[in-house]
Amino acid sequence: MSVLKFFALGGLGEHGKNMYVLEIGDRIFILDAGMKFPSVELYGIDGVLPDFSYVIENKKKVKAIFLSHGHEDNIGAVAELLKHVNVGVYGTHFTISLLENDLQEEGMNVSNHRLYRINDEKVLKFGNIFVSFYSTSHSIPESLGIVIKTVDGLLVYAPGFAFSSNSDKKYKTNFGKIGDLGKEKVLALFAESLGAVNAGRTDNDSTLIHTVTDAVRREGRIIFSMYSTDLDRIQKVINISIMNNRRVALIGRKVQKIINVAMETGYLEIPADKLVNLRFLDEKNRNDDKDLVIIVTGNHHEPFNMLQRMASGQDRLVNINENDHVVIVSNPQLGTEKVSAKAIDMLNMVDAEVTRISKMDLRSSHAGPEDLKMLYGMINPKYIVPVVGEYRHQYMQKKIALESGYENFSIVVLENGEVITFEDGILSTKRERIKTGDVLVDGSVIGDINEVVLRDREFLSQAGTVIISIILDSRNKQLVSGPEVVFKGFVSDKEAEELVENIIIKTNGILTTHLKKKYIDWNLLRNDIKDVIGKYLYYQTKSNPIIMPVLVDEEIK
Repeated sequence: MSVLKFFALGGLGEHGKNMYVLEIGDRIFILDAGMKFPSVELYGIDGVLPDFSYVIENKKKVKAIFLSHGHEDNIGAVAELLKHVNVGVYGTHFTISLLENDLQEEGMNVSNHRLYRINDEKVLKFGNIFVSFYSTSHSIPESLGIVIKTVDGLLVYAPGFAFSSNSDKKYKTNFGKIGDLGKEKVLALFAESLGAVNAGRTDNDSTLIHTVTDAVRREGRIIFSMYSTDLDRIQKVINISIMNNRRVALIGRKVQKIINVAMETGYLEIPADKLVNLRFLDEKNRNDDKDLVIIVTGNHHEPFNMLQRMASGQDRLVNINENDHVVIVSNPQLGTEKVSAKAIDMLNMVDAEVTRISKMDLRSSHAGPEDLKMLYGMINPKYIVPVVGEYRHQYMQKKIALESGYENFSIVVLENGEVITFEDGILSTKRERIKTGDVLVDGSVIGDINEVVLRDREFLSQAGTVIISIILDSRNKQLVSGPEVVFKGFVSDKEAEELVENIIIKTNGILTTHLKKKYIDWNLLRNDIKDVIGKYLYYQTKSNPIIMPVLVDEEIK
């Protein structure tokens, strides 16, 4: 009997940290290994990685890691994983180039690792298992779908794609290869879910092009806020700026890595005489030349943090003033809503003109409902497993599949760590669970010192911090450990003793209430702790310290 298992170490019920595992007989194949950007409550934490315990314990079975594309939420954990499991990694030239840079930043010798550059024509053989690829349209170059051919049929992994009618030729989907998959038996489709809620989104960037053109034709300095991995749109802004006799400067902590790789591979083109290095433009660092277009880039919260520094006069390169026009193309992602709103407030306070391009007016790089329906129709999978996204995204893809004629039993919505098994090509009713969790990476390891200093300043400007650490087993509704309470810059040790005792009592009361519920709402639990403890401390001390609940979900074995 042939046995095939699939599970996620990350990427389900969350945004980021994508890492999926296929266990075919005694062989393990890993699909992506990404990081998740932390929420603003995780001060000093630069990234969240999957718990690799299962893979490390079974590392002799691991045959390969396949990378779909170069976004951090798909490759950001590979460097750390390779420290424990030195196995072959397969990705496109662009993706592997980004990974090599990550390894170098970690102080790892690239030559000690087996990194293989492939394209969508490559077919890999692992015994009786064949792995092939097809090109997709995404916001980053050389994005791939991954196809694993087994004795029971094809397994298709489609983590980042959109069927756009207006994609640059460098970002084209290979519809021919996708169509060919439908001529074979597709056992299961593991398709991304992030765009499943995007009904009504546009499939082109006409609004972006119009807004950028209008902005650069006006007088004065223009500042664009964009995500550094959104190279297709960055190139559009550069092209329009140059056509209107503008010089261009790109700034951002991680942008140089991506820009260098993109220029080396021909995915980003900037004439040398139009590219400006801000550090040498003006000895007083005013950088206020009227013909200048500044593209502020980064990941997750970084563009918004940079805009805040520029608006407050703290940035060493750019000070935003009333003569500037700021165009925000980087729509807030999950967990960045507050920092985005604060950036816009600060820009308004210095009277800068601000234009925001709604995400509804931008071509999505994630498959929407019609894209998913088209993919279902082209390859006709027997089973559909929604991946990549929070539960509401996965659930919405399930609804789309039901609307497409699939039966409920053939659509499987999973959680991280939940294992499904196919026996001779039939989905088993058996369910297993393996240990999953988060591994936090703090700034002292991979962070940027300037950002760490800024976080410290933020702490110092507040009335202290109270950290409440709790480990829960949400599956079995049990308290694993804690609450542990730590005061930072709040009260003296002598004053703290009684406060800590009462905080623990009150927190345990809140936990008892939440553990009785069918599902733990982590945001509600966090907010209840903040509210109750905040009011108690204000009543006792007349101070408003930052209340920072650190909640960890860990299943008891």
